[in-house]
Formats: sequence, structure tokens, C-alpha cells
Amino acid sequence: MSPTRVLVLNSGSSSVKYQLLDMRDSSRLAVGLVERIGEGTSRLKHTPLTTGVSRELTSPVADHAAALKTVAEELAKDGLGLDSPELAAIGHRVVHGGRSFTEPTVIDDDVLAEIERLIPVAPLHNPANLTGIRTAMALRPDLPQVAVFDTAFHTTMPESAARYAIDVKTADEHRVRRYGFHGTSHAYVSRATAKLLGRAPKDVNLIVLHLGNGASASAVRGGRCVDTSMGLTPLEGLVMGTRSGDMDPAVIFHLMRVGGMSTDEVDTLLNTKSGLIGLCGDNDMREIRRRVDEGDEQAALAFDIYIHRLKKYIGAYYAVLGRVDAVAFTAGVGENAAPVRAAAIAGLEELGLVVDGERNAVRSDEPRIVSPEDARVAVAVVPTDEELEIAQQTYALVGTAHHLT
Repeated sequence: MSPTRVLVLNSGSSSVKYQLLDMRDSSRLAVGLVERIGEGTSRLKHTPLTTGVSRELTSPVADHAAALKTVAEELAKDGLGLDSPELAAIGHRVVHGGRSFTEPTVIDDDVLAEIERLIPVAPLHNPANLTGIRTAMALRPDLPQVAVFDTAFHTTMPESAARYAIDVKTADEHRVRRYGFHGTSHAYVSRATAKLLGRAPKDVNLIVLHLGNGASASAVRGGRCVDTSMGLTPLEGLVMGTRSGDMDPAVIFHLMRVGGMSTDEVDTLLNTKSGLIGLCGDNDMREIRRRVDEGDEQAALAFDIYIHRLKKYIGAYYAVLGRVDAVAFTAGVGENAAPVRAAAIAGLEELGLVVDGERNAVRSDEPRIVSPEDARVAVAVVPTDEELEIAQQTYALVGTAHHLT
């Protein structure tokens, strides 16, 4: 029998998230996280789904190689080890694929070299992704390893959406353009929303709102992205947990010239000390809403700024698409924060957008419509599943290439 399992790895700078899936039925066999790698208090949480009973280990994990070896040991305890003949491939989340990678790709030396060349446009993410890939390849050099890129779904954007209005020669020399991120989520949610509507992806126009600590919007026409809010980096676009999103670029020059801030200080400010946490000191939407309900004016202003930007993007992408069949909310905030959904749609009745209060208040892990039955445009809540998307893309590629399906 052909192998049907895929291990999905998401390697961060100091963490490794992983899931093992069986692609016969897309079921999860194990999930886990190794965090604080390289620190004295590293922690692994491993949950085999056969029992649902988690195991936690707290001990120093020196590097990603040690982390993956620990993961392999924990999987082996459940009979799910990396040496299993049932393991078909390892799928890796890679944040930045530039213009080179428009689809999932079997990793070889040339692919590794290109991911490395892209480090200047993804200095926080691609190095960690590379470390995870190289470590996994060392553990299982015989196994197909597949890179699934956050940017790939957005490579269908037309040049009119992807180009910045700067000197073309300078832009091309330094790879300056809008790439977009959260692509695996936008791809998954756009297909799942079409299914929820009972229609084929090619027949629907959607606005997808991925609202987590990081947040992005996309305009999807007939299953293909035609615009997205993040740009060269994940800093552009919506107000996020700790990122500013859209801003006059001259603010940076002002802070450097007048404020005496260094490049690194401005980078840190805009990526980790801005957005909601910069506006009100909290980046957890649940806490912000609690404060709003208690009359906290600073939290209320932060929430209003967040919603104002979100509403602007809904309107902009409505204009880009011309016709919209659904607006889909996803990710942690999008799936769970009913007040965010209600506020973002409020006042857009002339565009055919309305939220039903009772439907919107329901908590569920299932895809669902929260607009009234007779609404011209559906408003949907569609839980994302980036790991499943990576596993499906990995297995489809490896199955085709190696006749494993």
C-alpha cells in the first residue's frame, strides 16, 4: 500500500509547529509545538490524536536539529515515527517565495538556494524556514520534502496590483513589489467559502479577511487572487496586533530625522510596538472588547481605528472585483470575535452587506453564513486550516510525481 501520511512543519525563529496527517481522510494523527528553542526553558507539547492526551516536556532544546529529533522521538512513542514506511512526505511552510515559486515545489539544492536568496525580503522568516527544511532533510534524506509558499496564492495578481509606483529599474533590482502573505489561508478559505455557497470556486468573487494577530485581506475572482493587503513584507495593510499596517512612508523619515531613531528602532516600532498594542497596550481582541465594554476610551479608539481600516479594505476590494458573492471572515479574530464582524459590515447595506445578529452571535467550529437568508452578498465565517492546505498541496504534488496515490 502506498504511503499516505504527511508531516507538516512550520519552523519559526525559536519554535517548530507540526502536524501529522493521514491523507486518506485528511485526519490528524498528532499535533505539537516546540517553543523557546535555544533558550534555557524550552517546552514541547505533543498531542497524539488517537488518545487526545497531551505530553509536555520542559528541558533545554539547543537548536532546530535538536527540536526535530525530539519531535521524532515523541512521534515514535505513538508508533508514528519519521522512519515509518507510511510517511509519504514532509511539507514545509515557507513564508516568502518571491516571484520564483507560484506553486508547491519539491525541494532540491536549487530551491534551497533561491529561498536563501530571498532572505533580504523576508529576514525574520525565511532563515528559520530554511533551518527547519535542512534539519528535516538531514533526518530523512530519502523522503520527498515540499515547500508550500505563503506568497504563492498571490502570484496571480496583475501587475497593476503588484507594482509599487516607484522607479521600475530600482524596484526590479531590489525585488520591490507587493507579494502578499497568508496565502495558504486565503487559498483554503476561498475554496471552502465557494463550497459553503454550493458553487465552484471559478464562479464566485470573494473578499477574504484573515484576521489574527497578523491580518490580511484578499480580493479573489474566480479562485484567483487579484489583490491583497500585505506587500513586500507582512507590515502593509490592515491594523494588526503589533504591526501598523498602511502608513505614510514619510513617517519613517520623520522618525529618523526628527526623532533620531535608527533603522532597526523604526523597524521594531512598526512591527512589534504598533497596531493594537501601540494604540492601547493590548493586542488581544478579547481583552480590548472587555475594556471597550467597561468604557475604556483608549481601547474604544483602538477598536474604531481597526474597524475603520478593515471597512476601507472591504470597500476597496468590492470596487476591484465589481461583483462580490461573499465576504469571508477567518483566523482567530475573524472566526471568534462577533463584534468585529458586526462592526466591519455595519453601514454597508447599500453594498448588499448585512449581518444577522443572532446568527453572528453563534459560536461554532463549522463554516457558516451569518447574513440573513435574503442578503444580496453572503457574510460567512469560515475556519481556516493552513496545515491541511499545506498537507493537501504536498500530497497532491508528491503523489503525482512519485506515483504514491
